[in-house]
Amino acid sequence: MGKTERSRAATWRKSMLAAGIALLAAAGIAGCGAERTAGDADGKVRVTTTIGQITDLVERIGGEHVEVAGIMPSGVDPHLYKATQGDIAKFERADIIFYNGLHLEGKMTEVFEEMAELKPTIPVAEAVDPAMLIPVSENGAQGYDPHIWFDVKLWMQAAEQVRDELAKLDPERAASYEANAEAYLKELEALDAYVREQVATIPERQRVLVTAHDAFGYFGKAYGIEVRGLQGISTAAEAGSKDVTDLRDYLIERGIKAVFVESSVSSRAITAVIEGAKKLGHDIREGGMLYSDAMGEAGTEEGTYVGMVRHNVDTIVAALK
Repeated sequence: MGKTERSRAATWRKSMLAAGIALLAAAGIAGCGAERTAGDADGKVRVTTTIGQITDLVERIGGEHVEVAGIMPSGVDPHLYKATQGDIAKFERADIIFYNGLHLEGKMTEVFEEMAELKPTIPVAEAVDPAMLIPVSENGAQGYDPHIWFDVKLWMQAAEQVRDELAKLDPERAASYEANAEAYLKELEALDAYVREQVATIPERQRVLVTAHDAFGYFGKAYGIEVRGLQGISTAAEAGSKDVTDLRDYLIERGIKAVFVESSVSSRAITAVIEGAKKLGHDIREGGMLYSDAMGEAGTEEGTYVGMVRHNVDTIVAALK
């Protein structure tokens, strides 16, 4: 397919997406005459979210006043996720949409652009001061690392963004959102202190975190751990043989004894690194499974943001000490 044909195909896909959203919006408008509007005394604010971290955040701050529909369950890789027709319907029914942004949900960009013309569509990571973000370059494109939740202090800024947007949309309940946010921010302050205390117990020369993809940059920057990922910031492109060889040689050179797999990323390439090092006489163990782009199952401790962070830190510390 030539450049002109690709351009026409992209234009056609975008027009079809816009038409689909418009039809859903029209259907929603036609059928909502008897429905309560967002913020009514008897109704809940309907929120649609993407990753579990944001779903948990909105539930904690919105409390009993919100009805949250998250589209990405545990184990889903947001870098590769494509919106389904059911997801579009959830977006259409929502009073407000929260997503991460910074191209984390890269295959849904057009959906968010179209939805932003219909209702508040908020990328929480893009509220963070750019001076605090980590610049990245992948495939010649400049941008920022989207995994801000690995620095608890930055995730506190995301919490403030959710608080402010809910209060703006639903001013009658603003006091409740502010109270919930205040309590949650105190919990996050304690979590940040816990992470720092635990990381400090790892001997400094052993503070090297090697994972399946480069998701932990903010964690390393905030808490003083050197981070190395087999894949880049995004998982859209699989690791090649050179990536595996380079990481193997790095582990041998540094004498690193443990690497980590991720719940939302295939462990195949990391296993190849471990086996390659073993053939050269360097034994590396799998240090445990970390939650990176996706949290644990709903209803479990790891299915909450605080529980996910605690699990990751405890797993890292146990392996590196």
